[in-house]
Amino acid sequence: MIGHTERKAAHDELIRPNRRGIDILHDPDINKGTAFTYEERERLGLEGFLPDHVTTIEEQSQRAMENFHKAADDLARYVFLTGLQDRNQTLFYRVVIDNIREIMPIIYTPVVGLACQNYAHIFRRPRGLYVTTRHRGRMREVLRNWPEKDVRVIVVTDGERILGLGDLGANGMGIPIGKLSLYTGCAGVPPEQTLPILLDVGTNNESLLKDPLYIGVRKKRITGADYDEMVDEFIQAVQEVFPKALLQFEDFANHTAFRLLAKYRDEICTFNDDIQGTAGVTLAGFYSAMRLTKAKLKDQTILFFGAGEAAAGIAQLVMSATQAEGLSRKAAAERCWFVDSKGLVESGRKDLAEHKKPFAHKHAPAKDLLSALKAIKPTILVGASGQPRTFTQEVVGEMSRLNARPVIFALSNPTSKAECTAQEAYTWSKGKAVFASGSPFPPAVYEGQTFVSGQSNNAYVFPGVGLGIAACGATAVTDEMFFESARVLADMATEKDLAQGCLFPPLTRIREASALIAAATAEVAYKRGLATEPRPKDMLAFVKSKQYQPVYKRYI
Repeated sequence: MIGHTERKAAHDELIRPNRRGIDILHDPDINKGTAFTYEERERLGLEGFLPDHVTTIEEQSQRAMENFHKAADDLARYVFLTGLQDRNQTLFYRVVIDNIREIMPIIYTPVVGLACQNYAHIFRRPRGLYVTTRHRGRMREVLRNWPEKDVRVIVVTDGERILGLGDLGANGMGIPIGKLSLYTGCAGVPPEQTLPILLDVGTNNESLLKDPLYIGVRKKRITGADYDEMVDEFIQAVQEVFPKALLQFEDFANHTAFRLLAKYRDEICTFNDDIQGTAGVTLAGFYSAMRLTKAKLKDQTILFFGAGEAAAGIAQLVMSATQAEGLSRKAAAERCWFVDSKGLVESGRKDLAEHKKPFAHKHAPAKDLLSALKAIKPTILVGASGQPRTFTQEVVGEMSRLNARPVIFALSNPTSKAECTAQEAYTWSKGKAVFASGSPFPPAVYEGQTFVSGQSNNAYVFPGVGLGIAACGATAVTDEMFFESARVLADMATEKDLAQGCLFPPLTRIREASALIAAATAEVAYKRGLATEPRPKDMLAFVKSKQYQPVYKRYI
């Protein structure tokens, strides 16, 4: 587990580990493998355990990538990287950072979804904490078992809505682990300050309950007051044991996610990435799209196919952003329309969940997406439905008839859930589409022109927001932090990026983006009186000084 070293501030200072011999090689936080020098091997009782040649971290990274490429398939590559993280944490993050374009789809979407579906069958070693129904009444004690005490970022899920895959119960632990790997790899939040948690309240997935290898509570999910009381005890325990931690809700079902966010967002430092993180990166995509269409966001009409957490979160952030541009709240809301499983969300419907009501405008009913599209005439179409191949040729064609440059975002993930592919969007729009997706797609070619569309990946936003909050000690997370982050990210897309169809900077610049987003987040916190750390003179330099760098420490 993490946390067996007396740390000093500077990376080049000598560190004294509190372990010796083979125990050091079993601790991923301090293990360097073949990179231990001869002197370190002698002092630390490691002689004989390692082959003679002392390797550099670059050589180790080369070896790791060779083995990564030899893996039989993506799930095997995920298992390999998990094993590397369990053996040598520093090398794992060196590999992630140096190969981010290749590694991110494996440790996060889309492959993490496949990993969660198979999690009980590929389980190797516990990471994070499993807080279960058995721990009610003593959650504080369970949290205190975690060896690190200065936790600054927690990602928690109850596994009920993992990506677009539904209830995966305790198998959903792969999501918090993957998210926090990105907090460190993309933004530099120190790994010892992160904690993945699975809130195991059972599962309603019959196939898991019948699986003899399932790792979670083998009962139906608790609901109602029982569920709320368990979550509340957990929240209070986190506040007591880790008072400086940002708590990120992840992959809770719609009926829970909105309610928990509304209940706790003004009480603790928290956000829901499915609602707010998705919104932040999508808004950045909208800002970039406006540079291509030569228009203003406040003048757009946006139609969302899907009315769950992602769609509602995007719409709410668009409202905040366009109000900042001068629209009234009513006018801002009227720019956003939803289509759910029953058709157009309009004021005449009596079956609407609370989060849909602000966007239920007066209009005649429309029974399906195409009907709504023809009636509303949107300039932007957003897929957040989890319903694959629903942006048909007819749908894309209609968007192209209505708009010279139709903005089409197919955000559902993993890839198998995407509303359309990049190739389909460009082909069916005759190369006119401004396209982004939730999962990565290969370059698309239409009539000799190559389009390299961007992935509207939450990892562009949430790690930087988390770094900024941790750095300044913010006591709350606000919508302003996310729309300012969106502006920063959109500004990083160059004219060259936009010319090839990409609305976001390349993933190779993600640590740079995260630092700039962290600085913008912290600026908002200081401006709104939410920061608890002394204000630095240079905000960007301040957040960069907090970034973890995967370099080996020197041991005495």
